[in-house]
Amino acid sequence: MPRADSAIPAAEPSSEATDEYLQDKARERQDGSVCRAGDRPDMTETPAPLTAAVAELARHVGARLGPSRWVTIDQPMIDQFAALTGDDHWIHVDPARARRELPSGKTIAHGYLTLALVTRLMGELLDIRFTRALNYGHDRLRFTGAVPAGARVRLRATILRAEPVKDGGVRLTTECTMEIEGEARPALVAETIAVFYP
Repeated sequence: MPRADSAIPAAEPSSEATDEYLQDKARERQDGSVCRAGDRPDMTETPAPLTAAVAELARHVGARLGPSRWVTIDQPMIDQFAALTGDDHWIHVDPARARRELPSGKTIAHGYLTLALVTRLMGELLDIRFTRALNYGHDRLRFTGAVPAGARVRLRATILRAEPVKDGGVRLTTECTMEIEGEARPALVAETIAVFYP
């Protein structure tokens, strides 16, 4: 994150991937609803958590998981992440300046903080019985909406692929969507990849 002291306008994501994602979500939520506390999962979603052995993951491709519980991203959490990573840009850690210069009047969480919460919340959605696991990376990652300090987020996920790898492992690709309470646009959309061994 740059450390320039000049005010910066709020970024509006405009990538084709983001637009495609939002169009898909608009079709899913044709009533125009937004994410609210107490929302019930769609009938096609799997109640959390889905429990599976590594060898069973392939049969769950296409399963829609979630939502997770809501988690509040408050200023102390943002400050701790800034201290840990060294990303102390004022848009994250200076509430007084944010009140004056940011459209929301609040500091915003680091995109990578919201990404880091995926692992924590995925554990509420998917319980895989494994002996070891490795994060493999991301195929796609877009930060599609700013998360103001004090906002609540939750995770939904869809299992996209479960591919065998050597030593009996499975490379699992999952589309993750981090929703912001009260907002139609999510905080992030990512295809996460991890390898699990039985």
